[in-house]
Amino acid sequence: MIRLLFFLSLSLWANQSLFAAEKPNFLFIFTDDQSYETVAAHGNSEIYTPNIDRLAERGVSFTNAYNMGGWNGAVCVASRTMMVTGKSVWRARQAEKSLSQAAEKGELWSQLLEKNGYETYCTGKWHVKIDPKRIFNHHVNERPGMPADSWFHKMRGVRNPKPEMIESLEGYNRPLLGEPDTWSPYEREFGGFWEGGKHWSEILADDATDFLEKAGQRDKPFFMYLAFNAPHDPRQAPKRFVDMYPLDEVSVPESYQPVYPYKDEIGCSRFLRDEALAPFPRTEYAVKVNRQEYYAIVSHTDEQIGRILQALKETGKQDNTYIIFTSDHGLACGNHGLLGKQNMYEHSMKPPLIVVGPSVPENEKREALVYLQDVMPTTLDLAGVEKPSYVEFNSLMPLIEDAKSEGAYESIYGCYRSDDQRMIRVKDMKLIVYPNAKRVRLFDLSSDPNEINDLSGDPTQWPVIRRLFNQLLEEQARMEDELELASFFPDLLVAH
Repeated sequence: MIRLLFFLSLSLWANQSLFAAEKPNFLFIFTDDQSYETVAAHGNSEIYTPNIDRLAERGVSFTNAYNMGGWNGAVCVASRTMMVTGKSVWRARQAEKSLSQAAEKGELWSQLLEKNGYETYCTGKWHVKIDPKRIFNHHVNERPGMPADSWFHKMRGVRNPKPEMIESLEGYNRPLLGEPDTWSPYEREFGGFWEGGKHWSEILADDATDFLEKAGQRDKPFFMYLAFNAPHDPRQAPKRFVDMYPLDEVSVPESYQPVYPYKDEIGCSRFLRDEALAPFPRTEYAVKVNRQEYYAIVSHTDEQIGRILQALKETGKQDNTYIIFTSDHGLACGNHGLLGKQNMYEHSMKPPLIVVGPSVPENEKREALVYLQDVMPTTLDLAGVEKPSYVEFNSLMPLIEDAKSEGAYESIYGCYRSDDQRMIRVKDMKLIVYPNAKRVRLFDLSSDPNEINDLSGDPTQWPVIRRLFNQLLEEQARMEDELELASFFPDLLVAH
């Protein structure tokens, strides 16, 4: 009897060990401010991203992945809080106040995986209001929202700064046509990503490869949260990457305009830090320089991603690892007269989103509407973890497995701050609403992907505008969005 119990317990232990070994690993690679359009595999012939392209070749790319927006200028805070909590934007804002209690209950992303046998690891940008050391087994080199620069040092405590104060700051209001540029993306004396002597993206790759080397010698499945600060400004990269993009080979976006007409009413004035990076009005020269530096830091980040992927391959665990690559949102960088991400246009709301791994088809795309935060429940799904009721996003696996699936969302909702901007996309029609400007903008993304032809002035489109507006009101109610949008546009209400 004792021998029988011994062999039964031995068999049970062996089966549990085998099950644990078969659990997939997760390598989550997260960039900052990277637009969907900054990947060569997505159709941009000007940019060099060979490692991200290889991910696209090995997996499924989502062409319509969105961030919902944010409640302040640091849109990445909202994006990351949604990711960690699984809650939609306004409920995530409320959850931000009680993250400590959520951590005590083990309700956050990494904790849900840890409770199910995962070794969790985090390095790089965090920018969520909970100490990452509380919710990850391993954590190194936590970075702030962005590198410290003269903006924060000189403007700390200054209320209502004058435009000339902002424009005089190092690295802002540049470049000016015909004047020498006093700032350089590759000179280390300017600090930023060079603070400490080595570029932060390179340090992150060092951290990741070090952990992978150790993880390769262990049986326990791992979840790695690798969060680059790049390509957020200051857009700094070694000179060889900047030299890859001569200005005469950098295009001005089709949607370029010197001044966005509603910038002040939508919260994108010259007082918004992101928008202060380039001079007003915008010039083609300034836009090209900003895009040159943007492309350069994207390519530098891509090289670090290549190092991480090679390290994963050397562990021998690549075949049982899901790689998820995305960013917290996009960036305008000269589109529509805007520089930042605080707007409802595609270039700023859509990051790349690529999933690679066991059973994932190769070199395929999915056009279904999704949110980038769907990656959180996707990992739970793949790990065999039941999705908690408070997680509002959905696994991407049904879409990955069935190319014909329409997905979980009939529409995409977007917002910026309490009353500055709202958006809804239904199929290919997109309505942007500016309450303070008393304006709406309508775009047909199937024929106008760059959102240049505003259809809102066409009377034949008014029924479409009313329909979308009322669908937006329904989404507001579902999201617990407290903005009384109907009071700004009573003529758009449709009687039910």
